[in-house]
Amino acid sequence: MNWKNLLSLERLGDKNKRPRRAQDDTRLGFEVDYDRIIFSSTFRSLQDKTQVIPFSKTDFVHTRLTHSLEVSVVGRSLGRMAGKQILEKYPELKSLGYQINDFGAIVGAAAISHDIGNPPFGHSGEEAIGHYFTHGKGAKFKSQLSKKQYQDLCTFEGNANGFKILTQNAPGTPGGLRLSYATLGAFIKYPKVFSNLNPAIMLPIKNMVIFKPKNLFLINFTLHLGTNDLQKVNRHPLAYLVEAADDICYTIIDFEDGIHLGWIDEDYALEYLINLVRDSIDTKKYAELKHRSQRLSYLRALAINSLIQDAVRVFIENESAILNGSFPYALLEKSKYKAQISDIINLSIKKIYCSEEVVQKEILGYKAISSLLEAFVSAGANAFKNESNSYDKLILQLLPEDVLLPAENLYETLLNATCYIASLTDSKALLLAEKVGSK
Repeated sequence: MNWKNLLSLERLGDKNKRPRRAQDDTRLGFEVDYDRIIFSSTFRSLQDKTQVIPFSKTDFVHTRLTHSLEVSVVGRSLGRMAGKQILEKYPELKSLGYQINDFGAIVGAAAISHDIGNPPFGHSGEEAIGHYFTHGKGAKFKSQLSKKQYQDLCTFEGNANGFKILTQNAPGTPGGLRLSYATLGAFIKYPKVFSNLNPAIMLPIKNMVIFKPKNLFLINFTLHLGTNDLQKVNRHPLAYLVEAADDICYTIIDFEDGIHLGWIDEDYALEYLINLVRDSIDTKKYAELKHRSQRLSYLRALAINSLIQDAVRVFIENESAILNGSFPYALLEKSKYKAQISDIINLSIKKIYCSEEVVQKEILGYKAISSLLEAFVSAGANAFKNESNSYDKLILQLLPEDVLLPAENLYETLLNATCYIASLTDSKALLLAEKVGSK
């Protein structure tokens, strides 16, 4: 991989090249990506989607929207700091017009959209979808689908749905948001898929997180970026920075939410954060802070800055391996703060993620999604087979006018129904589940 190709400004449907020097510096193409995402209805819906703690009424906690905004800010800093060193290492990029802010804009745009495909109720939403197709009533479709098609549904993943949303053709809007190839490349967390076109082209690793209908587009734009070497599709190098931004934010800010809610004792929690920032804390300034919110804000800012600096260090030190597609780690896995990060995450698991309130509300969401899947998946499948009953027809009338479930084949019909459920906000999912009830 080389940075000239990786920083491509081209978009789906372009008939002419988009050289960096021809860009209007008052509003770069990468900044256009950010704007298109921000103004999309799908992004706005994240304001009512769970980050970790659903429906909290006792104090402010992060939603997917506020989490995504914070990840984009951290991602922009990571991109700019890494970009500064990349431009120093490859001065030919400067001659092509590339600047530090380009890297920040790409990572920021990919980061702001990194959760855009996540279903309601956090990760339990993904698990509910997977359970429906593996052990629930959706398992009946296994014999009617290919192995890859069935796996897409059983291992439904928000990143794959996000890629579908960002690139989905619609009447009048071919290519969806038409983001730059650089931003799309940085968005994809795990780009490995199995292709029916040529099984030798790509091999699956970890999670196969591109839905099958998007395979051909993935192949084409990754060949353009140079991340596809005809043996596998490598991660775009800037995807490591997007991932690091997400890891940094959920490590520190989920922890902060737990403190605000009183689920983690303040003295205990602040000690964990101090362990992370011992090299940078101004003890005199810290001692002068009188209120918990001030102390927490100060330590949070130092902690995020420490992790940003270290993530960039790991990225630059391993840049050659990353460009060669031979760095199979998240940046924070190689952080000098790995022990402190693990301590914080382990405490968050115990006190937040496994708390009774979170578990109870995840169960509520789990039931809602299961009920919705049974109604809409069955209605879509029956409509595709021309076997709709009166209940199916009523269910389909609940769909927005721009949502159609029946498609060219059963797999895409089931995927359409599942992605529709994933598009719902937490409140909308609960309301709709009440309407459809149990058949």
